[in-house]
Amino acid sequence: MAKCPNYQQVKVEHQKLGGLPQDISIPTWKWEDLNMDFIVGLPRTQRQHDSIWVILDQMTKLAHFLPVKVCYLAEDYAKLYFSEMVSLHGVPLSIISDRGTQFWKSFQKGLGTKIKINTTFHHKMMGTQS
Repeated sequence: MAKCPNYQQVKVEHQKLGGLPQDISIPTWKWEDLNMDFIVGLPRTQRQHDSIWVILDQMTKLAHFLPVKVCYLAEDYAKLYFSEMVSLHGVPLSIISDRGTQFWKSFQKGLGTKIKINTTFHHKMMGTQS
């Protein structure tokens, strides 16, 4: 079995290690801690939506399913988020998402806020080694 090529490829020691698990705090109030994800690759609707933006409350497990388009920019998502979510539930304390930093910078811009990255502990970014 150890000589089987499939076995060699799926052995744990040959796989990349995942990132460190993140602590997910237990929410104390509804709609203060959210998860966000996207369902993409759907057939177009009459209004040309081809994806669904899923926003899940970690406490109640209630979700909003917002029709969106793949071509939306982060600023478009921010406007939609403000009109559909903040107006109903307020601003959350935390959002878990697998979207990258570029998306979140643009998202914040769409909300009219700025992300200021603290580089105190990012020595390599500033050209020094620790």
